[in-house]
Amino acid sequence: MSAATEDILDHLAAISFVAGRDARAALPAVTSLGETAALRYLETGRDLFFYDREAGKAFFHATADLTQAFGGLDPWLDQARHFLSQRGTFRAAVGFFEQAGAVRRSWGADGEALWFDLGATWIDRHVDSAASYFRVPAAILFGNAGTEGLRALLAPADTLAKGRLGLGTYLEGAIQVRGICGLDGVTEWAQRGADVLAAGRLRGEAWFRLESDEARGFLLEVLPGFHMGAHKRLFGLLLQAWTGLHLPLEEGSWSLEGGRSFLETDGRSLFVPAVMPDREEALLAIYHTGAHLVFDSYGQDAIRALFAEIGMEHPPLDPDQRITWRPLFARFGEDMIRFQLIFDLCEDLRVDAALEREMPGYLARVVRAARGRNLPEGPARYYHEEALRLLEDARAGRLSAGLAALTTPQAGVVDAFRAALTWYANTDLPPLTLAERASAYLPGHSPNAARPVYPRRKHDSDAPEMDGGGGLGAAGHEEKPRESPQQAEGNDPDMDIPPEDIQGTGGRVGVGIPMPAKVTGRGRGVKGPRGGWAYREWDYRHQSYKEDWARVHERSLREYDEAKAMEIATAYDGTLRRLKQALQAQKPTRMATRRRQYEGDEPDLEAAVQFMVERRAGRSPKASVYQQRRPQQRDTAVLLLADLSTSIMAEAGDSGVRVVDRLRAAMLLFGEALVEVGDPFALYGFASKYHDEVLLYPIKRFADRFDLRARALLGGLSGRLATRMGAAIRHSSRLMLRSPAQRRLLLILSDGRPADYDDGGDPRYLQEDTRMAVKEAQDLGIHAFCISLDPRGGEYLPLVFGPGHYLVLPHLDSLPARLPEIYLRLRGHSA
Repeated sequence: MSAATEDILDHLAAISFVAGRDARAALPAVTSLGETAALRYLETGRDLFFYDREAGKAFFHATADLTQAFGGLDPWLDQARHFLSQRGTFRAAVGFFEQAGAVRRSWGADGEALWFDLGATWIDRHVDSAASYFRVPAAILFGNAGTEGLRALLAPADTLAKGRLGLGTYLEGAIQVRGICGLDGVTEWAQRGADVLAAGRLRGEAWFRLESDEARGFLLEVLPGFHMGAHKRLFGLLLQAWTGLHLPLEEGSWSLEGGRSFLETDGRSLFVPAVMPDREEALLAIYHTGAHLVFDSYGQDAIRALFAEIGMEHPPLDPDQRITWRPLFARFGEDMIRFQLIFDLCEDLRVDAALEREMPGYLARVVRAARGRNLPEGPARYYHEEALRLLEDARAGRLSAGLAALTTPQAGVVDAFRAALTWYANTDLPPLTLAERASAYLPGHSPNAARPVYPRRKHDSDAPEMDGGGGLGAAGHEEKPRESPQQAEGNDPDMDIPPEDIQGTGGRVGVGIPMPAKVTGRGRGVKGPRGGWAYREWDYRHQSYKEDWARVHERSLREYDEAKAMEIATAYDGTLRRLKQALQAQKPTRMATRRRQYEGDEPDLEAAVQFMVERRAGRSPKASVYQQRRPQQRDTAVLLLADLSTSIMAEAGDSGVRVVDRLRAAMLLFGEALVEVGDPFALYGFASKYHDEVLLYPIKRFADRFDLRARALLGGLSGRLATRMGAAIRHSSRLMLRSPAQRRLLLILSDGRPADYDDGGDPRYLQEDTRMAVKEAQDLGIHAFCISLDPRGGEYLPLVFGPGHYLVLPHLDSLPARLPEIYLRLRGHSA
């Protein structure tokens, strides 16, 4: 070791013990390359360590791996020095050192050079983007297309950089889009996103993070596969022709992240995913799911008999009177998914055989479709092969006696359940997880008993149910509002309850007390007038109203997150306790004097004097000469209307905190505060997509309790669409007029000015309409007050709400604690 080398090592040790130790530990990996190489290596390491401690440590720790992968110090040593060219590149440097060796081994010298060069251009352009790039796992960046795929993935980012879009925001969505739609989809998505970004920065960032409905809607448009939406009418006619069923085909809850798409039913509707692999599988799914309805998989009598098999007199129901299936499988504990799949194999065999009798050739179509697919990986493969074997044996007459009985016209769902119990006791089929379950099914098939269903009543005859006509639905029951089921592949609502809770006669899992099923999805929402509630809208350009122009629809939120709600409550426990202490003074315990009463605790001197004067004057005054002292009751109702537009998903400035995170916490604390003080309150969110689709999302109505469901809805809040505030205020005013309170406060929480996709780019148009909506609310005796997170709110809020009727919060972090405090101050002024 030369004196120059020893000097560098001593210098490092004098500056930092860690630096000296790590350098000496790493040096043996390069000493075989010669003294000159070792000296060059140490000089680079010293410069990096002095530049940033973490970058230097990563350099020394990665030395052995990089030297081995590159066969020396070139070119990675020169690449490392590039991180010294700009300040703040240490995070990018750490990512580079952690991955460069693996990139060289997997994609060779050319691949590693391309990977580094693409990232290096962002070092000079935007160091945070470079950090995001080098910290993404290289295998994800390259994908399946190798170096050309990486180049194509990053190409749109260069153009978007001119619009000041960082690589971190771009990559977050681009990688997902590539996985869903391929590289061509990435190009089209980025081009469309550039236009969105030009229209508004927050809206554009939400697009590239795939957090806006418009971005996800675009992906559904370009998603490969058979798009179901345009063919619902045809499928409905085919379903009616073959099965006699006349059921609505509604939008299912399948999402872009959902994996395999299934067609599902709740016994009253068919819920259709946006996309299926091809037309043939879509048709098979329509026929197969319809056959389950016709041949009594969900028949009321059949389900009762099925639950009687496990000793339950009444099937468990949720509050919407839907059957929940868990007790059938709970006795199998952690093996419940395996038994459920075996039960589905038996019940699908029974139903498919029955459908074959009505539709000759159906089984051959299913077999042909299954043979044309790649077999799934893992344990699901065995179930898929078993299901295919059953259908082939049924066609050839090779089924065992027990399974052959399921193909007779007399077989029912109870017979399938008994056959499944026998099969389960003698099977070697492997266990599998909920995530693996989805790929186990044949084309057109799906889990049969994973969703709550409305039990179907048969007609008087024993024939399959046909279109009953009249005032009843196709199943012969009264129509009720329906909800979409959750995606069948994951988040099964009956899979997250302890398996031992299986006794009793009612409730969601048969434990005596009815419990709400945790079902999410795109609900049908509140039934309002056909086409929504119509409201006028002010056009300042013509100084007149557009009558019946805006249409408001109430919709149920589909996101529930109980865990997030609990996390927020825990994080703000101290704030909530302090708030509750302050609320004690706001409760109606103070005494108020009621004067001029016929009886009371003491005389009302002023009233008594007036009584005597009028009596001596020969009049006949009323003897209301007492006063009473009673607890003061504050009669104030409040509706909190929260802006749920896309912009709430963005970060506030450079804080790293999303607006939605503080919004969730603020509304939760607000609800807890209002429960404590006892005032009637309601919580709503709103968003919009053009004038005829203004959406209000009830989280808690005035008549509702602030319960676990409301808290879970707040925990799952997310942003969507735009901000047509005037129509939302008018509808909220209509809701508030139903409250019997004398004082009504409309509290509006927003992070930006009113805007919508059809406002023509005129920021004043919806601003003026909102001003008129506020004035209309005031004329109805409703006090409207706006809390804004928009730093530029002071420019337009005085014009919309008036001086003293708005507040701009400069710091997002203060929102959770300030929101309840602001209400209490306003409440005190209005009392």
